[in-house]
Parts: sequence; structure tokens; C-alpha cells
Amino acid sequence: MAQVQPELDTGVEVRTSQRSPFRRFLQQIDLQMMVIPGILLIIIFSYIPMYGVLMAFQDYSIFKGFAASPWVGLKHFEMFFNSPEFVSVMRNTLVISLLKLCIGFPAPIILALMLNEVRHMLFKRVVQTITYLPHFMSWVIVAGIVMSLLSTDNGSVNILLENLNLVDEPINFLSIPKLFWSILVTTNVWKEIGFGSIVYMAAIAGIDPHMYEAASMDGASKFKQIYLITLPSIMPVVIIFMILAIGNLLNAGFEDILLLGVNPVLREVSDVIETYVYRIGIQNSRYSYATAVGLFKAVISVGLLTIANYLARRSGNSLW
Repeated sequence: MAQVQPELDTGVEVRTSQRSPFRRFLQQIDLQMMVIPGILLIIIFSYIPMYGVLMAFQDYSIFKGFAASPWVGLKHFEMFFNSPEFVSVMRNTLVISLLKLCIGFPAPIILALMLNEVRHMLFKRVVQTITYLPHFMSWVIVAGIVMSLLSTDNGSVNILLENLNLVDEPINFLSIPKLFWSILVTTNVWKEIGFGSIVYMAAIAGIDPHMYEAASMDGASKFKQIYLITLPSIMPVVIIFMILAIGNLLNAGFEDILLLGVNPVLREVSDVIETYVYRIGIQNSRYSYATAVGLFKAVISVGLLTIANYLARRSGNSLW
């Protein structure tokens, strides 16, 4: 009997491994029904529209369609690389993206670390609610608030500066190119810092409290506990979000830049790939050219994501 039992177990394992995928699907039908809507959503709105990428290699005409429009190869890519706006658009995209990455990425982590040290629960919840709220407001509302604050006509910032005798007359902040990047990045941080800290707060909550007790008994200060316990414990989450942020490095933003950079004077510092594609493709009806620019950005983004994931894999944390 001692020799028969392993044979029976082995037979069960074989039958389980040879079970058809369709049968396994039916056994998990309740879970699969929850996944199917998401898969259909991705297929309909993400994969099927990829057929439109063909426009980048055609002189596309809405009257001729994809089948009859002439093929031109890499003509539109060459036009973009040789255009006078190429340098300024790429410079603005990279600078704004790097500023958002270097300032906006660590901001939620710092806020989460600070909130974790707050022991007054009522104050902690009030701060969390106040910092979360801007995320749920549209960029139209946020841009309106910023324009009102910086307005030369009864704007709060100008009134404060005048009362402090720092300026003699109101400053039109949103017409000064050298201030636009600072205003844009500050507004982005203010809008997203609270919502971005939720994941890090959840990761910190999963840390074993006995580790802090042991470190405290060994004489470690709060800063040492953060440096030696909290940060290493949440590092896998930080690395994953860093990979995603690097993959989106060329996504400098669209709504925020379009609404805050509405002044034509700011175009030299506010025109990024997204706004350039919108202006050229939608407003000027150059669909093939705009598609080529968008495809160029997508290819570079995939490359950056792959490189970032490869480097992160060495630390044991990666997306794939």
C-alpha cells in the first residue's frame, strides 16, 4: 500500500495537468467574468485603434481612406526631424518631464513618510483629505484656480506681494516664459501629491511594527528608522513606480500645459509633443504628420520602459 499511494497521487497530478484550458476556464468562470470586461475595453480602445498607425506612412485623406491613400514611407518622420520646431518641442518635453520626475516623483514618498510619523489621528486624516482633494478636480478647475491666484486683477499672490512691499505693480506671471516651468511643476505636485502617497502609505502600513520597536530599543532615531527600515521596505513599490515614470518620460502632459500655457507668448517654453500633435493634427488637419510624431513618441517610450525594466531587474524588482 505504501507503494500504491504515490502512483495514485501521480495519476491525479497528470490528469490535472492535462485538463483542457477550456475546462479550466469554465471552472473559474466567476473570476473570468470579472476580467473579460477589462480585456474587451483594452482591445476596443487600445488595440483596434492601432490600425490608424498606418496613417504615419501615408498621405492620408479622409475621402480616400486607408486603402486608397498613397504610401510615402518615412516622409513624415523626416519632416518632423527637419522641422524648425523639432528642437524646441523635444527640449520642452524633456525638461518638463524631467522636472516632474525629479520633483513630482519623490514628493508623494516624502509626504507618506511624514504622515506615517503623525500620531494625532484626527490631524492626520484632515491632512490626507486636504491633499487628496485636488486630484479629483479636473484640470479646467485647477487651471482656473491658478489663473485667479496669479491674476494681475485682484490676484491673491499679487496682493500679498504688494502688501509686503516686494513689488510696486502686479506681475503677470502667466506671460513670463522663464516662470512657466516652475508654475506648471508646482501645480502638478500640488494636484497629485496626496493621491500619489496612497500607495506608499499602504506599503508602509504593511511593515512589521516590531522592527521599529527593535530599532528604537537599539537607540535608532526616527530618521535612522526611516532610512534603515521604512525606505528599504517600500523600495520594491518605489522601483515599480519609477519604471512606469521613466516609461512615461516623453508624456510631459497635455491638459495642464494646454490650459496654463494658453498665452501665445509661452509657446516657446510650453509647446511639447502632445500639444504639438494637437495643434498640427487637429487644428491644421495634418493627420499623417501628427500620427508620425505620436508614433515616434510611443516607440521611444517603449524603449525607455524596456531599458528601465532591464536595469531594475538587477535589483530583483521589475515589471516582467
